[in-house]
Amino acid sequence: MFLNCDLGEGYGPWEKGDDAAAMPHLDWANIACGGHAGDADTMARTLELARAHGVLAGAHPGYTDRRNFGRVRLDIPIPSLVREVQAQVGGLRAIATAVGADLHHVKPHGALYNAMMADDDILIALAEGVAAIEPDLVFVLQATPDRQHHERVLAHTGLRLAFELFADRRYAADGRLESRLIPGSVITDPDRLSEHVRRLLEGVVETVDGPLPVTGDTLCVHGDNPSAIAALQRIRELIPRPS
Repeated sequence: MFLNCDLGEGYGPWEKGDDAAAMPHLDWANIACGGHAGDADTMARTLELARAHGVLAGAHPGYTDRRNFGRVRLDIPIPSLVREVQAQVGGLRAIATAVGADLHHVKPHGALYNAMMADDDILIALAEGVAAIEPDLVFVLQATPDRQHHERVLAHTGLRLAFELFADRRYAADGRLESRLIPGSVITDPDRLSEHVRRLLEGVVETVDGPLPVTGDTLCVHGDNPSAIAALQRIRELIPRPS
């Protein structure tokens, strides 16, 4: 199980989360690339930080909507949405090349991530769009009870897939993420988070209607979670670094 975190989500003088404190605990870093957050300087700093700690860097594209931090679904035609994601991934890739880093994966952000998990047309189009510009990248999507279906509908893209579990989010009855609008949907208590992670590592997602069997490849902590660093420290004790 690989530990990942969403980072590089500031821009200009504004910082969000403590990337420097988070990075030593990670296997993968999902770096905002100018849509919901991030700018060229922040991208470069985060890529260099990842390289210094031996962390695999990935693109974290989202709706171009900084006002709402990419957490509101926008009504955008799918072809336009694909081009926007390609532009964000391409921009991060260009900066990565300039600083001597590589890109490992693409993980859509926020409302875009939720939209693709609810709509196969969006999911397939985004994966095809990523494959068109960088077929060797890993494409990250949520681990749900529908894993085999998602593997089947994305097989033609040739992308390697990584299915993601969430350490700091509560799950709805269908095994997808509960809306952030629901109180308690973001887990901030360290003890509760640790127990949640232990169940995830057993292959079980505790939903509002009871347990579901779900398996994943990577575990996410959101960098803007106020308890992110404490959570990463605890989780790193539960998940040894892959050899």
